[in-house]
Amino acid sequence: FLFLKTFYLFIYLFIFIFCKQPQDLVVVAGQPVTLPCSIPGYHGVVLWIKDGLALGVGRELIGYPRYAVIGDHGSGEHHLHIQRVELMDDAVFECQAIQAAMRSRPARLTVLVPPDDPVIIGGPVVSLRAGDPLNLTCHADNAKPAASIIWIRNGEVLNGAKYSKAFLRDGRRESTVSNLYISASNIETGQIIFCRASNKAVPNGKETSVTIDIQHLPLVNLSVEPQPVLEGNLVKFHCSAKANPAVTQYKWAKGGSMIKEVSGDTYEVIVDHSFFTEPVSCEVTNPLGSTNISRNVDVYFGPRMAAEPQSLQVDLGSDAVFNCAWTGNPSLTIVWMKRGSGVVLSNENILTLKSVRQEDAGKYVCRAVVPRVGAAEKEVSLTVNGPPTISSTQTHQAPHGEKGQIKCFIRSTPPPDRIAWSWKETVLESGTSGRYTVETVSTEDGVLSTLTMSNIVPADFQTIYNCTAWNSFGSDTEIIRLKEQGGSQGSPGFTFFSLKHACDRIAMMCFIAMF
Repeated sequence: FLFLKTFYLFIYLFIFIFCKQPQDLVVVAGQPVTLPCSIPGYHGVVLWIKDGLALGVGRELIGYPRYAVIGDHGSGEHHLHIQRVELMDDAVFECQAIQAAMRSRPARLTVLVPPDDPVIIGGPVVSLRAGDPLNLTCHADNAKPAASIIWIRNGEVLNGAKYSKAFLRDGRRESTVSNLYISASNIETGQIIFCRASNKAVPNGKETSVTIDIQHLPLVNLSVEPQPVLEGNLVKFHCSAKANPAVTQYKWAKGGSMIKEVSGDTYEVIVDHSFFTEPVSCEVTNPLGSTNISRNVDVYFGPRMAAEPQSLQVDLGSDAVFNCAWTGNPSLTIVWMKRGSGVVLSNENILTLKSVRQEDAGKYVCRAVVPRVGAAEKEVSLTVNGPPTISSTQTHQAPHGEKGQIKCFIRSTPPPDRIAWSWKETVLESGTSGRYTVETVSTEDGVLSTLTMSNIVPADFQTIYNCTAWNSFGSDTEIIRLKEQGGSQGSPGFTFFSLKHACDRIAMMCFIAMF
């Protein structure tokens, strides 16, 4: 019996051969595959072995719903068909004929797994602040073999990316991560950058993209129309802004003070001179921050006092310095003159009078002219401290036997301390003495002293009258003669003769001082 069994086995080994055997295959997950196994004339049991483990006896592969043995059993066909290959099918398969004690060559079934759709972190829109570089990260997971990643912009591959790979827990699939750095100078808003992942399972690759959104503070332009403009006319300010993210707020100010009643991008106002020196500003805000821009208005306006000159009181022989400042637009011209004189003393802000004399006292005018716009002036007074000066300002006829008057007008800064009339051996400062009365009246321009004589006699026409005034700086004297009304000499009224000889003045003042 043993002999017969050995004999029949020998016959099987030499009679039955594999007409078809499984070959090494590479297949993409999800696709079907058939591993061939054909033994013509063999009618015994056939087993399929996967990584050394039998899948089942005969053509029934219980527990493997995607597996099936197909082909004509009578012809010895025992092909293994796998529907929708999965990663777990990545193994070594054998076909064994049990009664014939035959096994096929081992066949490696390699399952390729395409990567998941690539993902760019932060997509589909990546926002960054203007001036910042761009850092992109793309990952393609669950691939076998690991996916290769490239970056594409404008149809060109971007170089310089860094890659890393890592196996998943199953030890077969891998994830790939790629990091791309682009400098701020090499990126523009609106650009689209693609991440393409590929392996043998998807040679053409899978891709995704991001759109670059460069965010920035508002870029602002402030226009003013019309310019130049005459004071009192309407001006329109327009604040145009480009911003990403969009503008959220407009604020207006003038000279640093908020204009609360305006909130949009336009401000209309009737301008005055202040808009020339106080700029109007527009502040535009978006979520990143604010941008402020300001503009002055070229307003044409007439002279306006910037530094008001002050009246001066100076001592005789000192310098007098007036300062007068105006503003105006367009550029103005300044003229200093003495009131009543057509002589231009200065075209500067400062007027300096050197070593003033008493005749320099008076009114001075600082006048400013803005061509084709307007003019203005300011008057100041110069008072010169010095000895009194006496002059006669009125005349009156005095007939014999009636009342007559003679007068002297004293200009004095400081005011006179003493005024006296003297004639012959008489000195009278105020009040009445015999036929004579002295009255003194202060006016805006000085002091008027009047000597009144009653019942004029011939001797009065022969008398020399002296009007003398003193202050802390010195004194002055006027010698006056009275003429009879209707007389042959001189013109009607009083004629005043100033005796300018120093000896006469000194003698008379010494005489008065004795009293």
